[in-house]
Amino acid sequence: MVECLPNFPDFSPAEKEELIVRLFAELQLLRETVETLTNRVEFLEAENRELKDEVNELRGKLARNSQNSSQPPSSDGLKKPQPKSLRKPSGQKPGGQQGHSGARLEMVDQPDHIVSHTLEECQQCGYSLEAVDVAGYRRRQVVDLPPIKLEVTEHRTEIRCCPGCGCRNEAAFPAEVKTSVQYGSRIKSLLVYLNQYQLLPYERTCQLAEDLFAHTISQGTLSNWNAECYRNLESTEEQIRQAILASEVVHFDETGIRRQGQLHWLHVAGTERLTYYGLHARRGTEAMNALGILENYTGCAVHDHWKSYFKYSCDHSLCNAHHLRELTYLAEQDQQDWAAAMIGLLLEAKEMSEAASENCLAEDSSELASIRLRYDALIAKGLAQNLPPPQRLEKKKRGRRKQSKAKNLLDRLRDFKAEVLAFLTHPSPFRQQQGPFDNNQGERDIRMAKLKQKISGCFRGENGGKIFSRIRGYVSTLRKNDLKILDGIQSTFNQSPSLPSHILAAE
Repeated sequence: MVECLPNFPDFSPAEKEELIVRLFAELQLLRETVETLTNRVEFLEAENRELKDEVNELRGKLARNSQNSSQPPSSDGLKKPQPKSLRKPSGQKPGGQQGHSGARLEMVDQPDHIVSHTLEECQQCGYSLEAVDVAGYRRRQVVDLPPIKLEVTEHRTEIRCCPGCGCRNEAAFPAEVKTSVQYGSRIKSLLVYLNQYQLLPYERTCQLAEDLFAHTISQGTLSNWNAECYRNLESTEEQIRQAILASEVVHFDETGIRRQGQLHWLHVAGTERLTYYGLHARRGTEAMNALGILENYTGCAVHDHWKSYFKYSCDHSLCNAHHLRELTYLAEQDQQDWAAAMIGLLLEAKEMSEAASENCLAEDSSELASIRLRYDALIAKGLAQNLPPPQRLEKKKRGRRKQSKAKNLLDRLRDFKAEVLAFLTHPSPFRQQQGPFDNNQGERDIRMAKLKQKISGCFRGENGGKIFSRIRGYVSTLRKNDLKILDGIQSTFNQSPSLPSHILAAE
């Protein structure tokens, strides 16, 4: 080893040996230092990546709002985002369009009351006009409410004794007149309507009744009326459920609502004409089975990506309104061009399906094949832009590896391609319905639950949620079929709840 070194005339062999040892020690120290610094750099790079990801995640949370995510508008705070829509402008001016059948206050031919205003003398010379015939009239009508008061109808049954045998005979009261003094179906239906449909709290509903009728009705009485309406609608609710089971497309959704201080879930199954609600302590399969629809349903279920829905064997169609909002976020905040292109493709496909017969495309059509190919190409492009970071050589953490929001969305769009594009091949049961492109129908049906909580709070009793769900489902079905809600509720107290004609035709 000594012979390999250059010749140092000023060093003795012992000094050269000592120098070599010292140099090798310094070299070893340098190697250890380099290794330490390399490990430190790797650690700092990894930490920097994590911090960047955390910063991006926090910035993303600040940037998310109701326009680019599934957050409700109430979460936007005081700084509301600029309203924007993915719909294309129609080019028409706001308001009624040409040919629109307007509605205004019109005079009636037979008014309820006529008030004549007479003339006694000429307005110019003062001549008496009392004996002069009326030459004509000018009319003006005032539309107003009559004085509001409760009417009392007394029912009297005759009692007659038979002169032949002395039997005492008494006529029967009507079936609905059961006690010596009771309320009628009109006042019952009005207060149930205000409480269950207009969502007035019990106290305010009773206060309104006192202000309108100068008559005190207790909250307990109103609660009993709600319970009576609930009992009378039992068979009607089952008819609605059976009609939903026979529907080709049904929208499903759920939202949290509190009962007795505990979080419960209000589930809905709805179509363009029908609504069915159910309140349950669970959100997943247990609650869906209790609803009694999905486990027996064979049509197309439209919903968001809640995994419990996929446990049922019916056809599935995912809500693309959710996808559009998530894609909007990626296009605007993360500047991912594939997301903007995917938005355009989905909207183009939607317009194409609406223009086709029955709002759907044939399986062997060239348009459908083109959309699917473009869809796959955009997914591949997005996956190439969102490659997972290299796995570090360290102890593997338990559980699924965390991914970016873009990667999570891409995985869903790739793995559930058939469900995302189901609206292209599934016919719409109603021509005016835009097929199962989104779950807006289900979201509209469930939205009133949040309004209920905002106005009236949670359900304090055990049965309040069940009563609300059944009555509200019946009322929503009436409204979707343009039937008068107040008349429908009154019919329940007469033991003959009115139903839409297409439900009765199916029976």
